Amino acid sequence: MVQLYNLHPFGSQQVVPCKLEPERFCGGGRDALFVAAGCKVEAFAVAGQELCQPRCAFSTLGRVLCLAYSEAGASNETLQLESDDFVICQKPMELLGEKSSQSGISVTLESTGLADEKIKYYHVQHLLYKRFAPDISSYVLADDIKLHSLQLLPIYQTGSLTSGRKNLSQEKELLSLFCFFSLPHVGYLYMVVKSVELMSVYQYPEKSQQAVLTPQFLHVIASNNLQCFTVRCSAAAAREEDPYVDTTLKACPPVNMDVCALRIQLFIGLKAICHFKNHLILLTKADPETIPERRESPKRLLSRKGTSVKLKTPPVAEAGWNLYIVDTISPVQLYKEMVDYSNTYKTAKTQSCIHLLSEAHLLVRAALMDASQLEPGEKAELLEAFKESCGHLGDCYSRLDTQYSHLALPYYKMSGLSMAEVLTRADWVLEDGSQKYERGLIFYINHSLYENLDEELSEELAAKVVQMFHVAEPKQLPHILCSPSMKNINPLTAMSYLRKLDTSGFSSILVTLTKAALALKMGDLDMHRNEMKSHPEMKLVCGFILEPRLLMHQRKGQIVPTELAAHLKDTQPGLLVAAVLGLQKNNKIGIEEADSFFKVLCGKDEDIIPQLLVDLWEAQLVAGLPDVVLQELFFKLTSQYIWRLSKRQPPDTIPLRTSQDLINACSHYGLIYPWVNVLISSDSLVDKSYREDLSKLQSLICGPSFDIASIIPFLEPLSEDTIAGLSVHVLCHTRLKEYEHCIDTLLERCPEAIIPYANHELKEENRTLWWKKLLPELCHRIKCGGEKGQLYLSSLKETLSVVAVELELRDFLNVLPEDGTAAFFLPYLLYCSRKKSLT
Repeated sequence: MVQLYNLHPFGSQQVVPCKLEPERFCGGGRDALFVAAGCKVEAFAVAGQELCQPRCAFSTLGRVLCLAYSEAGASNETLQLESDDFVICQKPMELLGEKSSQSGISVTLESTGLADEKIKYYHVQHLLYKRFAPDISSYVLADDIKLHSLQLLPIYQTGSLTSGRKNLSQEKELLSLFCFFSLPHVGYLYMVVKSVELMSVYQYPEKSQQAVLTPQFLHVIASNNLQCFTVRCSAAAAREEDPYVDTTLKACPPVNMDVCALRIQLFIGLKAICHFKNHLILLTKADPETIPERRESPKRLLSRKGTSVKLKTPPVAEAGWNLYIVDTISPVQLYKEMVDYSNTYKTAKTQSCIHLLSEAHLLVRAALMDASQLEPGEKAELLEAFKESCGHLGDCYSRLDTQYSHLALPYYKMSGLSMAEVLTRADWVLEDGSQKYERGLIFYINHSLYENLDEELSEELAAKVVQMFHVAEPKQLPHILCSPSMKNINPLTAMSYLRKLDTSGFSSILVTLTKAALALKMGDLDMHRNEMKSHPEMKLVCGFILEPRLLMHQRKGQIVPTELAAHLKDTQPGLLVAAVLGLQKNNKIGIEEADSFFKVLCGKDEDIIPQLLVDLWEAQLVAGLPDVVLQELFFKLTSQYIWRLSKRQPPDTIPLRTSQDLINACSHYGLIYPWVNVLISSDSLVDKSYREDLSKLQSLICGPSFDIASIIPFLEPLSEDTIAGLSVHVLCHTRLKEYEHCIDTLLERCPEAIIPYANHELKEENRTLWWKKLLPELCHRIKCGGEKGQLYLSSLKETLSVVAVELELRDFLNVLPEDGTAAFFLPYLLYCSRKKSLT
């Protein structure tokens, strides 16, 4: 289907002062026009609207059959072939891509013999083979199926409109390639980049003689008129440039949109056409008319007596011809005319308005794709028109109730309009005085409010948005009110709309939490408490998962806690931690975002970790979040425990979980070894929170998942001079199986813990350390004397009891000290000798 709009794409017109009737002509470069007649070629300079000036002329060796222009080296951009270059066969066929090489037509490259010949760098690529045949069931003239135009059109990428890419170099990069060919009554446009695909079919209103394709238009000549059709090349190229076009971020009119005729301009006797830059070159030649016979006047005939009268045969009339240059108007000027034309459809709210504005959008987009040919001022004007066209399309899709209403969102984004500006442009009241909010506008506002834009609506516009959603989509109202863009909404107004909601159809918990947040904003703490008490804590957590913006907003990439989050920190910290953990479980917030949230909420510097964040880390370990790197979480917790213990720094708030809670709830927190408790009991730790941090650290080290080697470098601040530090160091060395070092340390610092330590650690393959390490060390220290002699002595007795059970009599005798008192060792020797008989 071809739609017709009577627009004016053509501008000034001038005559080319060539001396002979043109047989071939083509344009090229920035301002060159070449005209061939017989064996002579004339070149003209085309500049603006002034008369084109002859540049030079030269002769050729023979009659010019074809003329084409090419640029040099290019816790050819265009190629047009005459009809004689085609062979019409009887069987229709279409071969696409490399399959077209099976057509049987061979293509060879011939050398011109020039010194700088580069033919070896070229290769032939088969794109398309299409063979036509007349329909034998009806009479068709041969001329009606005669191909008359063939053209390849490349589009280059010189900078992206909608993506962030920038081409630093000025070199062109081929973005897309199109193939066009035409019969007298129909033209075909193919895209031939990654695959060959038919894009558009052009049905001409009358028989055509020639056609040329440009990035913006298709120009077709018939015998008496110049026709201008729209093309879809820029839409196809945009999709080649960005396959993800038509998302919530950007959009482009579809490739399969109906083409339209912008203008059918009268020209008498059109014979040929070519195009370059913004110039159309037209050859017109009037058909000869029969010249009437000249008659002598009767008086003269009578005066010639006796003379025979002869009627002269009229001479052949010489046809008149002209070669014209028609300048197409600037894209911006034509764009403005198309926008003005679209206003006639605006009030009717038809698809024609969208269609014509889409044509205007593609016109500007196509001009911007060839940005290398634009002046800076012209490019800026086109970019402004591009944004304006996006705004117009956004208006259309927001007002018209179509299946593509969602496209209002990407077009408004591409327009650069703020949400307030879009709302100001919206038509709120219908002709009958009623209000109706189309789904395109609702879709745009809803998504914009969800995207945490750094834009705050005025109180008036915010109230209008609330009213809009109350009428159109009431279930979205709680979500809308949680948007940071709605910060200026009057809480009384918002509360009045929430109270009107029927909560049976959707989550009542979300309405409850939104009311609680509004009550807090109004300063009504009683209402806030009543709302928060109306649901159990786990349901409240579910509500926060449904709408994370109740707790946090994002502004300029930073997490900003809400007033409700700040209140929960002081009144219900457990609920706050559980809610953030729930957000993490449901992928509503990342690990780093959660850390930042609590640091900002508690007003701490980067180096200071608030207890609520430690509570969250501990909760993450208990919950076993799949996206949490376990060792990284261990490092965070142990670093914080060690820092507090070394600085004697108590937590800023009461921890939500005790060490025993964590041991009971989380497998990563292990039972603390019995000898550790003996070691700790020798020191009086007054601060309970200090003891809790120590117990949590000890429990982590005793757990099965902890990588002990990773913590050793960070133990330096925790001195072994304190019992707390000593216990942690000995625990780590024990986990690393450095038992002899630990025995020496405990014998020196806390001998009362040595036997519990040995009973727990010196088992199985480490059993030999009882008599190879512990027994000799105890004997040596007893001989040296000192204030700990009694502790060493009792430990020695316990050790001898174990050794007497484990060893045979001869082995037992070998491990006893040679200078020992026999009476002291005799009971153990007697037990060892009788052990065998007893068994």
